[in-house]
Amino acid sequence: MAIRLNKPALEQARRMVRAGEVVRDERDDWSEAAPSAAEENRFIEEHGWTEYSHWHLGIDDDESPETKGRFSFPYGDFSKVRRGGVISLESRAGQYDHAEIEEAAKKLLELIDDEG
Repeated sequence: MAIRLNKPALEQARRMVRAGEVVRDERDDWSEAAPSAAEENRFIEEHGWTEYSHWHLGIDDDESPETKGRFSFPYGDFSKVRRGGVISLESRAGQYDHAEIEEAAKKLLELIDDEG
């Protein structure tokens, strides 16, 4: 499993934070805010796989392009960047030795906190 940083997703997240499209919640809030499987399916159906990919900082090129398994480390709820989601993904990326994603999440969190 070779998960790499999804740069278009990171750029979208940065743009959204700078535009104020962010919820400054806490890590524990992410479990309630994270999209459900049904919400993910609906988003994919309405917006397609490329847009879905832009909500995940991780991408696994070993997985089939049009599968949820290809995308990991979500940072938002399909409408806003969620600070709690970024905190959660930073922790998970570090736990599983995805240093580039962990560092990107850390910088994104700093941007969120600086813009607030």
